[in-house]
Amino acid sequence: MHISEGVLSGPVLISGALLTATGTGIGLTKVDYDRITHVAVMTAGFFVASLVHVPIGPASVHLILNGLMGVFLGWGAFPGILVALFLQAVLFQFGGLTSLGVNCLNMAFPSVICYYLFQKGLRSRDLKVFMSASFLCGFVAVFLGAIMVALSLSLTGEAFRAAARILVAAHFPVMIIEGLITMFCIKFLRSVRPEILELLNGK
Repeated sequence: MHISEGVLSGPVLISGALLTATGTGIGLTKVDYDRITHVAVMTAGFFVASLVHVPIGPASVHLILNGLMGVFLGWGAFPGILVALFLQAVLFQFGGLTSLGVNCLNMAFPSVICYYLFQKGLRSRDLKVFMSASFLCGFVAVFLGAIMVALSLSLTGEAFRAAARILVAAHFPVMIIEGLITMFCIKFLRSVRPEILELLNGK
């Protein structure tokens, strides 16, 4: 869901940059030194997953894994996603530097929301509750991200509203795929390293 350079209006770009700066500041204060490796691993996964993308008007469709990042990083998803998007913009011209703040906000804020929405279900001993929460975390993160991208485009001008609606519709298959990937990844980690879900506490 990279929004390209020269698409968004000045007020939208400035608002996105300020909100991303705030989220990144909060994230940096909440990432302990011994968790930096977790942030690095999740950032690398996000970076690789979102490299393969299909252009849809002024944005694109691709795997995101922001729900998975939200599960383990919470607010730490902001600095992780910001670094990944910066590298993608510089190395591959995906998105852009002027739209970096908005792109980061659109992907990282849903991660934080899903962290708070589903952390109780992800700690549940009931397998059905756990699996449902895992799937919804991936699904809802992409859904909210698509809505935020559409809102960013809509606030820029009426000319982008049709593209915004198409963008949300085009992401429904991605939402399902992301939900399944997130569910299986978290289930696998719970099986081999159940203590890893302790990262859901207090961050």
